[in-house]
Amino acid sequence: MKSKIIKVFCCLVVLFSLCGCGKKVTDGDVNGGVTPESEKKLQIVDVNSKSRPYAVMINNNHAAWPQSGVQDAYLVYEIVVEGGITRMMAFYKDQNTAKIGSVRSSRHYFLDYVLENDAIYAHFGWSDPAKEDIESLKIDNVNGLYDDYTWRDTSLDRAYEHTAFTSIENIKKQVEKKKYRTETNKDLLLNYSVDEINLNDKEGSIVANNVTIKYSNYQTTSYEYDAINKVYKRSMSGVANTDLVTGQQYTVKNIITYKVKDEAHALPKLRNLNNIGSGEGYYITNGYAVPITWEKNARSSQTVYKYKDGTEIDVNDGNTFIQIQPTNQPLTIK
Repeated sequence: MKSKIIKVFCCLVVLFSLCGCGKKVTDGDVNGGVTPESEKKLQIVDVNSKSRPYAVMINNNHAAWPQSGVQDAYLVYEIVVEGGITRMMAFYKDQNTAKIGSVRSSRHYFLDYVLENDAIYAHFGWSDPAKEDIESLKIDNVNGLYDDYTWRDTSLDRAYEHTAFTSIENIKKQVEKKKYRTETNKDLLLNYSVDEINLNDKEGSIVANNVTIKYSNYQTTSYEYDAINKVYKRSMSGVANTDLVTGQQYTVKNIITYKVKDEAHALPKLRNLNNIGSGEGYYITNGYAVPITWEKNARSSQTVYKYKDGTEIDVNDGNTFIQIQPTNQPLTIK
């Protein structure tokens, strides 16, 4: 009798297995299975990607506006060069942007930010100090003077020097040709939050609907907060910073701004940046700004940004502009 009961029980187990009774539903289930809610995922970067970013030197002479492809960059630095003009260095990771530029020449202190992001550097020419540093520091780079990775858009009504453009595909071809390392050996510079960060309850927070960052009498960068889309609209010297291809104004999710002393270089007309050390600045997002500190210990070390309580900042899921401003120029946040 006992053996019969065992046989019946075994049959019932097999029958339940075939019918799928008691089976846990997973993402891969078919036949009407219910898929659980998707987990949140960062959009600006793939945190699991090991690909090295490309850093492209972007021309910011007023005669070179509008620029192209900057909206696709996850990270952009703007720093002053000679004559009070600024240049931007835009970082691309796992993108396929078809037109970036116009591309301009390198300056030696931009290399510190190439190094801290373990990037492959794309530029068109160089200053003498930049040339020396690129060679001595063995920075993987593609140079429009020697490498066939740019083209001239002569249809534009601008001087020839402002017409060099490139693409991610063209840079990638040169990287493969030069056999550069393609996997990064550094973590991402910033910590990204998948959940929205609001700064209004942070210590020292102030309203930041309008931000004005003066670099010189030639260049002022400004941002206006778009509360509906929760981004900042970017302008330069009172003109909307628009894209050559799309015609759309560039928008920014995160702004990090701080002041660093810049001074005359030993060579005429060139500048030098005293960016190794520490100081104070602001992190700005979602209509608010909070005071932060920054610290960079060496040219190749990553700059660390912290709240005043000493904890490292997280930034919102979106692109970030790092505005490194001369100490003798005003910053207005209101």
